[in-house]
Amino acid sequence: MSLWERVKRDRVLLAMLAPGFLFFLVFCYGALFGDIVAFEDYQPYTGFLGSAWTGLQNFSAVFADPVFWQSVRNTLVINGVALVLCFPAPLALALMLNSILSGKVRKFVQSVVYLPHFIGWTIIVALFEQVLGSGGAFTHLESALGLGSWSPMYSDGFFPFLLAFEAIWKDCGWGTIIFLAALMNIEPALYEAAALDGAGRRHRFTAVTLPAVMPVTVLLLILRLGTLLASGFQQILLQQGNVSLSSSQVIDTYVYSQGIASGNWGQAGAIALVETVVGLLLVLGANKVAHLFGQDGFYRRES
Repeated sequence: MSLWERVKRDRVLLAMLAPGFLFFLVFCYGALFGDIVAFEDYQPYTGFLGSAWTGLQNFSAVFADPVFWQSVRNTLVINGVALVLCFPAPLALALMLNSILSGKVRKFVQSVVYLPHFIGWTIIVALFEQVLGSGGAFTHLESALGLGSWSPMYSDGFFPFLLAFEAIWKDCGWGTIIFLAALMNIEPALYEAAALDGAGRRHRFTAVTLPAVMPVTVLLLILRLGTLLASGFQQILLQQGNVSLSSSQVIDTYVYSQGIASGNWGQAGAIALVETVVGLLLVLGANKVAHLFGQDGFYRRES
């Protein structure tokens, strides 16, 4: 079949694909041209071609700033805590949802846990403030029990864990969709065969369930590592006033405060370019490690 015949055959599918393709072409690949500001003293009124070329000066200025390295440390700490706490949560919730026998109950629970994903961070932070803030229910309970008045919302040391718990509450249910799809593709005959061989629930999980969800788990983990230097900008910015900048300033908020808000567009572009390159290297490196362990990752390993 010739190329034109395949295009004619799949014309409806290609028409449905076209909007998404154009979106990525313009706003993802086309936006890469903007990385040139990392090497310029960029001024919006002169544009890309009219701004003075500075070479690597923006990178030197950023790397010489101790606040930048503090932001890197905070970003790694926050994302490290999120990786440990947030990443396994959707899988655990998906396993629990998959074990619910009643279809109506399962659909109801799924609807309840999906709902927070559609709530904005402004509302979520306000809700947590009402519960965990200085005048919230948690503080009143502490006072009633004679335990003092410590508030998780205003603790520098607890800040990474607070962000992780908020992210779990918001996106854990939404993250179960992919895992539930993988679990539903498991043939029931595999569980029946394992049960006939005398395998208990734990052995059926390790022998049937875990291998079935491992490919998608590895894929999501690789993609998660690619965002190791990126944090929830809006979530953190809304709560920076509750804690010190020394524990809450991350790379994204540093770009906003030191770069965009201060008019240092070149330095903001330099940081964004470094973040992109490091993320790409992490994804490629993690994918290579996945191949070494026999997993496909986000593309199939060479045979």
